[in-house]
Amino acid sequence: MSASTTPSSRPAVTEREAREVAEAAREQHWRKPSFAKELFLGRFRLGLIHPHPLPDEELAQRGEEFLAKLRDFVETKVDGGLIEREARIPDEVIDGLKELGAFGMKIDTKYGGLGLGQVYYNKALALAGSASPAIGVLLSAHQSIGVPQPLKLFGTQEQRERFLPRCARTDISAFLLTEPDVGSDPARLATTAVPDGDDYVLDGVKLWTTNGVVADLLVVMARVPKSEGHRGGITAFVVETNSPGVTVENRNAFMGLRGIENGVTRFHQVRVPAANRVGEEGQGLKIALTTLNTGRLSLPASCVAAGKWCLKIAREWSAAREQWGKPVAHHEAVGSKISFIAATTFALEAVTDLASQMADEDRNDIRIEGALAKLYASEMAWTMADELVQIRGGRGFETADSLRARGERGVPAEQLLRDLRINRIFEGSTEIMHLLIAREAVDAHLSVAGDLIDPEKSLGDKARAGANAGVFYAKWLPKLVAGPGQLPASYGEFKHGVDLSGHLRYVERTARKLARSTFYAMSRWQGRMESKQGFLGRIVDIGAELFAMSAACVRAELLRSQGDHGREAYQLADVFCRQARIRVEELFTRLWTNTDDLDRKVVKGVLSGTYEWLEQGIVDPSDEGPWIADATPGPSQKENVHRPIR
Repeated sequence: MSASTTPSSRPAVTEREAREVAEAAREQHWRKPSFAKELFLGRFRLGLIHPHPLPDEELAQRGEEFLAKLRDFVETKVDGGLIEREARIPDEVIDGLKELGAFGMKIDTKYGGLGLGQVYYNKALALAGSASPAIGVLLSAHQSIGVPQPLKLFGTQEQRERFLPRCARTDISAFLLTEPDVGSDPARLATTAVPDGDDYVLDGVKLWTTNGVVADLLVVMARVPKSEGHRGGITAFVVETNSPGVTVENRNAFMGLRGIENGVTRFHQVRVPAANRVGEEGQGLKIALTTLNTGRLSLPASCVAAGKWCLKIAREWSAAREQWGKPVAHHEAVGSKISFIAATTFALEAVTDLASQMADEDRNDIRIEGALAKLYASEMAWTMADELVQIRGGRGFETADSLRARGERGVPAEQLLRDLRINRIFEGSTEIMHLLIAREAVDAHLSVAGDLIDPEKSLGDKARAGANAGVFYAKWLPKLVAGPGQLPASYGEFKHGVDLSGHLRYVERTARKLARSTFYAMSRWQGRMESKQGFLGRIVDIGAELFAMSAACVRAELLRSQGDHGREAYQLADVFCRQARIRVEELFTRLWTNTDDLDRKVVKGVLSGTYEWLEQGIVDPSDEGPWIADATPGPSQKENVHRPIR
C-alpha cells in the first residue's frame, strides 16, 4: 500500500469484531495476586493489603521535600480565579512548574526527573489541583498517560534517552486515542499509519486531546494496515507536534476545567520515523490499557483533594451560618451531609493511597484496584460537591466572582461541581468502567467455562470446557458457604475503642454473597450475561464499596499504629462503613428487583418515535448541523492554533 493511500471511511466493524479487538488488548494472565480480583471471587484476602504497605523512606523524604516546594509555589504564584476567568494557565505559571520539576515527577532521576513514586505523585497532583484543577489536569495528562508513562513501560532504551529528559524539564506531552466517531470502541479507529520505507505516514483526526494545544510531543494511536513484513493493527507512536502536516484545528471549551488546553488535532501525510514506534505493531491498545492501569490513579487524587476542600468549606460555613437559633451544622438535615463528606473523604484517601502504594510496590496486579478507585472516587466526589452546593444554598449556585463583588467570601463551590463532572466521563466513563471491571471480575469464570457459553464453539470445545468447569466449581462453590466472617472473634486486631472488626466480617461474608450472585447470574443468562449491563454495573458497585470499606479499615489501623489521629480515624472508618453497608444492601436488592426489562422496552419506544408527542411544547436551542463532525482524512482547512510554551 502506498503512503498516499488513505481510507475513505472508517472501518466497518461488527459487535463481535469490536469485542475481539478489546479482548486481545487486555492482559490475558494474572501473574501477580490481586486483592480486588479475589474479592469478586468471594475470597477476602486481607493479608494482601494489611498491614498497610508503606513508601520507601528515601522516596518519602524526596516526596515531602518536593511537596514543600510545590506548596510554596502554588500558594504564591497560582491564581486559580484568574485561570478560571481567562480560561488559560499563564505561561509563566507553566514555566515555573517546569523549573520546579513538576513535569518530571514520575520520570527517573537518571533522565532528569524527580523519580517520585505513585503515592507522592498523587499527593502533588492533589495539592496542585486544589489551587487550580486545570493545573492538576495539565500535569496528569502529561505524565499519567502522555509520553513518559508508555515509554517507561514499553519504550526502548534509545527512546527513553531521547524523549524522557525533554519531558522532565521542557516539553509537554499529550495522549491521542479518541476520534470524532470513536470513543471506547477502538476497533473502529480510523487514523492510519501506513509504512513507507523507514517511516510511517499518519492520516486522521483526533478529538479531545488534553494538552494537545500546547504539547510538544504526542502519543498517537493509529491503525497500521497489514501488509508484507507488517503484522498491522493499532499501534502507538511518539509524534513531534511541530512535524509538517500536524494541525491543531480547534481549542475546545467545556463547562468545567476551563483552563485546560484541549483540542482537535489533524494529521495529514505526517511522516513519523519507525524509531518512534512504541512497542510492536498491533500493541497500541495493550500499551494504552496498561498505561491506564496506574494512570487512572491521578483522577482519585484530584477527587481526594476535592473532598478535603468540601469538608473545609462545609465546616467553616456551617458553623458560621445560623438558622432558627443555631448553626446550620446542628440541624440534622445539614449535619448528615457533613458526616457523609467527612467519612467519604477519609475513605477516598484510603482507597487512593492504598492502590498507589500497591502500584509502587509492584507486588500485586492492580488493574482492578486502579479501575475501582477511578470509578468510585469520580462518582463519590461528584456527590460530595453536589452536597456542598446544597449546604451553601443560593451561595453554592453563585459564582465566586459574584460573591466577592457583593462583599462576601469568594467560594467557588459551583466551579468545583462543574470541574468534577468530567471525571465520570474521561479515562473511561462510569458505564465503560463498569463493563471493564466486570470483565476482569469474571475472568476466572470465563477462563474455565467461557467456551460453554460461546455459540460459535464446537461441541468438542464445549465438552472440554464443561469438564474443566466441573473441576473448578467443585472446588470453588463449597468455599462460598462459610468463612471467617461468621466467626465473632475474626479480625479482632481492628477493635480499639471503636470496633471495626464487624465491618471486615461483613466484607468477608458479602464477598462470598457477591460471588454466589455472579455465579447464579452466569448460570441463568449464560451468553446473554454481557448484555445485562445494569446487573453487571451493580455487581461492580458492590465490589467497589467492599474495596473502599477494606481500605478505610486498614488505613484507620495504620494511623492508629502510628499514633496519628488513630481514634478519629477509627470513628471516620466506622461511619463510612455503616453508610457503605446501607448502599450495598440497596444494590443487592436492585440486582433482582429493578426495571431493566421495562427500561429496554421504553428505549425501543423512544427511538422508534412512540413517545415523540412527549417532546412537544418546547423550542430546541441547539444548532442545526451534524451530530458528529466530519473527520475525513486530508489537508487541514483551518488555522493551526498550536501554541508551544517556551
